[in-house]
Amino acid sequence: MLSTVLTLQYGAAQEKVKTKKAEKMNYKQETVDLLKAIETGAAAPVAIINANSYKQHNLAIADGLAGFGAALQALPAGSAKVQTIRVFQDGNYVFAHTDYNFFGPKIGFDIFRYENGKVVEHWDNLQEKPESTNPSGHTMIDGTTQVTDLDKTASNKVLVRNFVDDILVNGKMDKLTGYFNGDNYIQHNPLIPDQLSGLGKALGEMAKAGITMKYDTIHQVLGEGNFVLVVSEGHLGGKHSSFYDLFRVENGKIAEHWDVIETIEPQAEWKNNNGKFNF
Repeated sequence: MLSTVLTLQYGAAQEKVKTKKAEKMNYKQETVDLLKAIETGAAAPVAIINANSYKQHNLAIADGLAGFGAALQALPAGSAKVQTIRVFQDGNYVFAHTDYNFFGPKIGFDIFRYENGKVVEHWDNLQEKPESTNPSGHTMIDGTTQVTDLDKTASNKVLVRNFVDDILVNGKMDKLTGYFNGDNYIQHNPLIPDQLSGLGKALGEMAKAGITMKYDTIHQVLGEGNFVLVVSEGHLGGKHSSFYDLFRVENGKIAEHWDVIETIEPQAEWKNNNGKFNF
């Protein structure tokens, strides 16, 4: 009798795990489909948005589903192109790394928050897509896409948050090398070459040119396995900016980096009052 009960309990637990995995996969696929609908005009994927409660943090788009629809209608006919390269999930948040043509070629990160199976909130960061590769021959989107080390998600998020806080927010450069495996570091920023030494050299050259980069506040850290996205606010070249940094962690060290930087326009130009961040 006891063995039968235990078997039933185990079976029920396994079904719950399968259900959670299915929901997780659906959220990610639904996000990819929703983004692709910008290109195709398909109506079905848009149904995943909660029409009664959709908060928009792209400051160039009006709030709600109506604002999203108006932005799509403003696109020149047939111009939109969307290719999602990476998609991840952290709880109720799904975040994607996408190659766009959205009012011109861009690379973007999108974050969607799900509630009761519907998308209720959206954040993004968009940057003009460069015409050439960076000094090491990388684009802003190429590189590893495979998610691994799901059991290390929490520790990887702590590692990456500490790196951004120590180095980019507080400038504790004496701690820099501790976050990397020697000089091994793959870089996708369009202006910076590979290797930790390449990062140091590029930052030095920026400083000599009077181009300052300062991170002030970390607003969100999301991760799945070996990938962690950090959303920060700061200034680049004196301009109020939003920084989205995606890191790949390998064996407890930062191994690869992608980013998108967007200037935050003056509030008078915003089309909604939800703010760029406000997670």
